[in-house]
Amino acid sequence: TILECPPMKIFSVRFYKNNLVKTEVLAENPDKELKGKVKIPGKKTFSIEGVKDYDDLSIVCYSQAKKTGLKKTPDLSEIGLSGSLEEKLNFIKENLGKEINVFDIFERKNLVDIRGLTKGKGFSGPVKRFGIALKQHKSEKGRRRPGSLGPWHPARVTFRTPMAGQLGMFTRVIYNNSIIDLGNSQEKGKAEGKLKNIENYGNINTDYLIVRGSVQGPSKRQLLVTAPLRETKKQAKRAYELIELR
Repeated sequence: TILECPPMKIFSVRFYKNNLVKTEVLAENPDKELKGKVKIPGKKTFSIEGVKDYDDLSIVCYSQAKKTGLKKTPDLSEIGLSGSLEEKLNFIKENLGKEINVFDIFERKNLVDIRGLTKGKGFSGPVKRFGIALKQHKSEKGRRRPGSLGPWHPARVTFRTPMAGQLGMFTRVIYNNSIIDLGNSQEKGKAEGKLKNIENYGNINTDYLIVRGSVQGPSKRQLLVTAPLRETKKQAKRAYELIELR
């Protein structure tokens, strides 16, 4: 699967004390497209150097979606950093106000976790939602409903009973996916001309990742690609090679 990865920028830095947000410091001169997404205060009240006594910190990043040509409104997400407090602070100071590209974070053959929303299926019955078997055609109260809602006691319908309801539009994570290749659509080479007019998507105008297998959700829906949460040795040893980009 080809994933387009526009550059990201740091919107704010959150400082935590006892697992609660103590202070949030905004970056200077955020993009104008953010005004429709979040409320930006008129004047800056804090600086990173002025914050003392904190346990942890994280960054709120936003993607420059306008560079893809699909939409203008950026997507915001809070991302945790690895390392000591000093290493985290140095990374933030180095990249504050700069574009963070996919080449700065990932390399070929790295394992990644992919977070996103699945395709929404709407209100569905228990046969499609849970895969229960159809009853015989002479059943009295319908073929596509459960045969029983549960035992007499406990005298209530438990959450385990397969019933109709919302299907899809769920947050799901694909663990330990592998990066087969990564590149930039503007580079001249083998991929030139093959990243245009992709079905149900269009042209790829920025950096991209090629990952193993499929990912959740429809085309053009945002995904969050992060470092692996629980890396496995078996998955890390697998070597994937990109034969040809079609």
